[in-house]
Amino acid sequence: MAVKEVFTESTFAKYIRAIRESPRELIANRNLLLTAALYATSGIPITWDQGSSSVVPSLPGFQQDFGITSATNPTQVSNFISFVYIGAGIGAGLSFFLNDRIGRMWSYRLYMSIWILGQIIASVSFGHLGALYTARIVSGLGIGALTVTGPVSIVEIAPTEIRGLLAVWFSVAMLLSLTVSVFTVYASFVHVAVGRMQYQLVFFAPTIVMAILIALSFFLYESPRWLFIARRDDEGISNLITLRGLPASHPRVAHEIEDIKIQIAKEEQKFGRNPGVLVLMKDAFLVPTNLRRVQQCVLSYALAQLSGANSVTSYLVPILAMVGVSGGTSRSLFLSGMYSMAKFFFTLIASFFFIDALGRRRSLFTGISIQMVSDLYLGVFIKYRQEGAVAPGSSEAAIAAIFIHGFGYAVGLLVLPYVFGAELWPNHLRSFGSAFSQLFHWLFFFGVNKGMPSLLSQTHNWGAFIFFAG
Repeated sequence: MAVKEVFTESTFAKYIRAIRESPRELIANRNLLLTAALYATSGIPITWDQGSSSVVPSLPGFQQDFGITSATNPTQVSNFISFVYIGAGIGAGLSFFLNDRIGRMWSYRLYMSIWILGQIIASVSFGHLGALYTARIVSGLGIGALTVTGPVSIVEIAPTEIRGLLAVWFSVAMLLSLTVSVFTVYASFVHVAVGRMQYQLVFFAPTIVMAILIALSFFLYESPRWLFIARRDDEGISNLITLRGLPASHPRVAHEIEDIKIQIAKEEQKFGRNPGVLVLMKDAFLVPTNLRRVQQCVLSYALAQLSGANSVTSYLVPILAMVGVSGGTSRSLFLSGMYSMAKFFFTLIASFFFIDALGRRRSLFTGISIQMVSDLYLGVFIKYRQEGAVAPGSSEAAIAAIFIHGFGYAVGLLVLPYVFGAELWPNHLRSFGSAFSQLFHWLFFFGVNKGMPSLLSQTHNWGAFIFFAG
């Protein structure tokens, strides 16, 4: 493929063409953009947690208060990092029973409030590991549910011309949050005196922002599709007019209203107004086309974890020590922040240029190949370093391999599962399918992350990377 085509056939170029061809009122719509941005912030809690939990155990204040470190208490640190994913799996599964009953906006407020509660409990745990573990599970309940409702809500409110662009905002919010969280821990280490305030600042600071967002949500708009499902047609029409910036008489709006009503009528005729979970499970697992959707979602999430990308993020500080990073906690935290920032920009580049230009399948294989080569290099390097037979400067090459691994993940397995979650499911299965896929995702995530310290120790560190490469 010519270099020119990477840009002319990229997602970004296609969006530019679509924007130019669409009514200005539809695209330059403050209400639509602000509402989509609000729903995109559903991605903030998970990566704030992932970024901060991977490095908070390095803070002297945390080690002093809880009496654990990565070196001396790997099981307790593993519990601290991993328990949130138990809550996330449960929260994702339970969200199915609420999302279609209370609406997208109230779901956002409820789940964000649950996450805030978990963060507050962690902030006042005062050295009690039991309270800290409880806080992690409570936070996870909100995190898992938010990863279900966020992408679904964006898909439902977005016009087709820029639906993909707005859906990317969720991933952008996730990676931006990851970067900010790690640098917050770094700033706390450098500027806050050793004590409880070091980790309390990291846990509590984002709750202020999230509380403000909950307040702002009362000035934004519910999903018109959900309002039609709830038989609140007048509100649905009003919200759709506002989110499209066009009058009800405009052919575009009139056609969309009619299309929503027809789809809902067909679904209710086939499955009833409020189909139970057993009805939806039967449709998802016994209808061949839907079963393939289930298989694609499960496989994409499983491959993402088995590639080792999230394990590297969660255990980056001890992995940096394995490859010979010196300079103490300060340098490890700084490199963790730079790694998170690199993943943010890698995701932007991959989302806007590589994925559609290369195609879904080619992007997937390219990303996996990059990760495989990086994993192999890291495994071989760590083995030879343990034997004392590595060349000068090879540690820097190993650090580069970690960053290259992150780029491969961004091109392939990072974006793909969320693309499936947003685009794959038919309307009547969207809530169930999203909840089921995230339930599997987070429980599988927990298993891989919880087993990471054991995998490292049982395979002498280097074998774990060979496993991920395979």
